Amino acid sequence: MSNHVLRPLFVVAVLVFLGLLARHFIVPKDFGIGRTGYMYGWHRKSNVEDWKAVKVKYRTAEYCKDCHSDKIDLIMTSPHAIINCENCHGPAVDHPDDPPKLPIDRSRELCLRCHFPLPYPTSGRGKIRGINPELHNPGQACSTCHNPHKPELSIQ
Repeated sequence: MSNHVLRPLFVVAVLVFLGLLARHFIVPKDFGIGRTGYMYGWHRKSNVEDWKAVKVKYRTAEYCKDCHSDKIDLIMTSPHAIINCENCHGPAVDHPDDPPKLPIDRSRELCLRCHFPLPYPTSGRGKIRGINPELHNPGQACSTCHNPHKPELSIQ
């Protein structure tokens, strides 16, 4: 074989060797080791305690319903019933102590994440009623006119 083929082949072989060598020193020994032998996964036996110490940030509507049953009852009969409370109110990680009241994202952009018109008939997202943000009350927060807990009422 000529040099123009051997040189790049040699470079690739060296890079593969260096990559495997780096992997040997960087990747923990118990990475990918499971009960049934080698397997891919995110968790290692050596960091189980680290994962136990991770604080859960999102609590779901089950956590909210004890104190906010009126809001939960209202939203459960609306099209927004499928949306978790914390999508708009932020994570309830330390609520009710710190913060005592969750911040509410009243930005127009939050609503437009779902209500921007998408012309995809095969997508479930295409069935969501969309608005043209340039024509429909531009620059105004949606919650000025719409109650997010009961959006079909239109005016609060």
